[in-house]
Amino acid sequence: MRVPFLELKPTYEELKPELDAAYHRVMDSGWYLLGQELAALEGEIADYCGTRHAVVVGSGLDAMHLVLRAWGIGTGHEVIVPSNTYIATWLAVTYAGARPVPVEPDLQTYNLDPDKIRGAISPRTRAILPVHLYGQPADMDPIMEIAREHGLLVLEDNAQAFGARYKGRRTGSLGDAAAHSFYPGKNLGAFGDGGAVTTNDAELARKVRMLRNYGSEIKYHHEYCGFNSRLDELQAAFLRVKLNRLDEWNQRRQRLAQIYLENLAGIDGLTLPRIAEGAETTWHLFVVRHSRRDELQKRLTAAGIGTLIHYPIPPHLSGAYAGYGWKHSDFPIAEELANTVLSLPMGPHLSEAQVGYVVQCLKNST
Repeated sequence: MRVPFLELKPTYEELKPELDAAYHRVMDSGWYLLGQELAALEGEIADYCGTRHAVVVGSGLDAMHLVLRAWGIGTGHEVIVPSNTYIATWLAVTYAGARPVPVEPDLQTYNLDPDKIRGAISPRTRAILPVHLYGQPADMDPIMEIAREHGLLVLEDNAQAFGARYKGRRTGSLGDAAAHSFYPGKNLGAFGDGGAVTTNDAELARKVRMLRNYGSEIKYHHEYCGFNSRLDELQAAFLRVKLNRLDEWNQRRQRLAQIYLENLAGIDGLTLPRIAEGAETTWHLFVVRHSRRDELQKRLTAAGIGTLIHYPIPPHLSGAYAGYGWKHSDFPIAEELANTVLSLPMGPHLSEAQVGYVVQCLKNST
């Protein structure tokens, strides 16, 4: 049996009538940027996340970067980031001109450890940027408490957790603002790049809207040195169709995750995901750990099973941050995870039979 890590074509096949209708609706309108589809999508995202405002932009990275810019965070400032995350979280800080300050994760959830944040705060710290990694919400209550205690802003990186809940509240509504990604492989993915900002702060939303459009609110009147980060009407229309199915698709992921959890428990050397109390994950990724990860991955590949490593190189050891002076063992938990994590196939169009095959191959390979 062949089990791909993730297939995107079945999304179109399932939603073909609705997506084709959305395409014709946009093409027949004759309006392709900053139009009615985008405005409608922003309203629907805000309603879904439970915030007053949503601003849709060109990518998840842009969403983080533009929020930091709108907050006035830049040269001479620091932003606390997880040591264990995709590099885009760090790059947003760097693009704004600030310095990322890594903090290690909780080894149980792989998310930013609130107990380690206070030790990283300095007079230059302006914000905390927790990531809801793999679809599981970070422990936001203590993070927000620390932020309020020190006068810091909190920006959620919700790229992997659209639809998740923390103590009954949607991610994307837990901090001062949140950044979302609509990269095709995400739970809510476009047929191209895309992103969004959600917030209850009207002034922040206004500034991000301007920054995404050359710093302009009125044509040819530019208040800021802005950027071009505008999602086109086609992608907005497609995302509106997919948003209507998101909860159903996330429930499919939940069922598949339960099969993994129930059938992989007790396998020697295999560490399964742990979901914290009060957290409802989207299961964007199903990530296990194994001390002989590379050997295990080769065996699964030989059996026709696609896997990925999220992420093999911690940002502090990447070439992009070589000039910052970080070295091996500076962030040992992030490095341990990079050496042991393995993402198994997961997605709303994966069959239970395919997951069963993965389970059987894992039992035979460990």
